[in-house]
Amino acid sequence: MTHSSFDAYKDSYQREIESSIAFSGRGLDFFTRVKAERLVKLARRWLGEPSRLRVLDIGCGVGLTDKYVANHFGGLWGVDISPGCLESAARQNPSVNYHLTDGESLPFADATFDLAFTICVLHHVPPPRWGGFISQMRRVVRPGGLSVIMEHNPLNPLTRMVVSRCVFDADAVLLSRRKAVGLFHAAGFEVLDRSSFLLFPWRGQIFQSVERLLGTLPVGAQYNVVGRRPLAEEEVGRQRRAA
Repeated sequence: MTHSSFDAYKDSYQREIESSIAFSGRGLDFFTRVKAERLVKLARRWLGEPSRLRVLDIGCGVGLTDKYVANHFGGLWGVDISPGCLESAARQNPSVNYHLTDGESLPFADATFDLAFTICVLHHVPPPRWGGFISQMRRVVRPGGLSVIMEHNPLNPLTRMVVSRCVFDADAVLLSRRKAVGLFHAAGFEVLDRSSFLLFPWRGQIFQSVERLLGTLPVGAQYNVVGRRPLAEEEVGRQRRAA
């Protein structure tokens, strides 16, 4: 989709998604919170205290996820191809630094961030450009930093139904977790985590426990892939000398 296509939905984005997921009995806020909490936990697990991290949201849209993660991170930036969506995001999240991107390259210097993430964006990117997208994510994170994607699982029939019902997913090309992992490896990442989640549209300890047990199987509605940019050779040498 072009920036003008997304601009058209800047005021109705949430309503359109709510319509496509109504059968689940849960609103968009539920699913957004689950992914936001998961992102913060992944950051803490692999990078330490989130409040010390500089973080980039790629394809931030109207800033729904940023609303739940901005207070956890030391600094949050967002980029999108839609000026209209960025305006809406800035109104909702005044503490976040938003920038327009051309969709080809990210407007930041190399190694600017500790963490870059993108949530349900890659399926809007033409498949020939998937590799370049992931390479840009790698470029802007520091050595030892992380890139995280969360995407729809095409093997889940309910996910496919949601996508088919969503008007601005008409162009969607869903990619499997296996394909996403391959893209990360091709970009030079060390893959740390490849888990599926949202097997159940409910919260609670018992459901979370079952999801953790089944996370290695491609059964959830969505999945995440976490990649770490390898440390530069000189940094590896310094750490070895220090040890």
